[in-house]
Amino acid sequence: MWQRLSNPFIRLNQTQSYLTSKGFKALLVHRLFTSGAELTYSYDGLYPGHIQTNSFQKALLAVGSGVAALQDPYRHDMVAVLGETTGHLALINLRERMKNDPEGYTILTERPRIRLSTLDLEKMASLPVGSFGREYLRFLEENKVTPDSRAEVKFVDNEELAYIMLRYREVHDLLHTLLGMPTNMLGEVAVKWFEAAQTGLPMCALGAVLGPLRLNASRLQSLFTSLGPWALQNGRRARCVLSIFYERRWEQSLEDLRRELNIEPPPLTLSASNKRRT
Repeated sequence: MWQRLSNPFIRLNQTQSYLTSKGFKALLVHRLFTSGAELTYSYDGLYPGHIQTNSFQKALLAVGSGVAALQDPYRHDMVAVLGETTGHLALINLRERMKNDPEGYTILTERPRIRLSTLDLEKMASLPVGSFGREYLRFLEENKVTPDSRAEVKFVDNEELAYIMLRYREVHDLLHTLLGMPTNMLGEVAVKWFEAAQTGLPMCALGAVLGPLRLNASRLQSLFTSLGPWALQNGRRARCVLSIFYERRWEQSLEDLRRELNIEPPPLTLSASNKRRT
């Protein structure tokens, strides 16, 4: 069944405001109407929830979501749209890296999901202190976050690439655990620097560049003199973080997993305060 939408923002804004600027939203709506462009939403298309868009529509969505995300970095929905509409080439590269890695190839074949429904929290809580599963559970508890908060993919026009984007989102909190970073702004920026070097996703690069603008002087100093160089160096040299079947590594020690991935421990210890997240 096909449902045609003459304006992509109508559907995206059924429950929330798409852009914070009414003038900019009106401009984008006008451009979509005058261009004669239409979005096609398919219930039985590439994957559930997929919204087909052409290059022009993707460009409009990228600009609109980028402006909204810049005004409020905690707009998870806008960050998600920006990542999907700008990440095609990076996703292709990540797919090749995963296919060339035996563990990564298994992930692409089995398509595991990281959700509360797939986690055995009781078993993870019983694991030894210092194990990856126990440390991940501690991260979730201390930062009051849940893996179920990650948005589904909509605008990636390839089913396999859409899964890779989804996997990247669901692995994000695991990277916080591996890197020892909380979800405050400094911790999120450090993770974005790592992700930018590791994945090449434009959304991560944008967050790495613009995120520091929201840090105070002392945190900026910590970022530029310590955390930033560490994150970039480890992001460039680490094994592909999407090629790790983390669900089978809960019992492995965090220290051992870091060594396997070629990730050094963080140079600074940050507390889990100011718990807003990107």
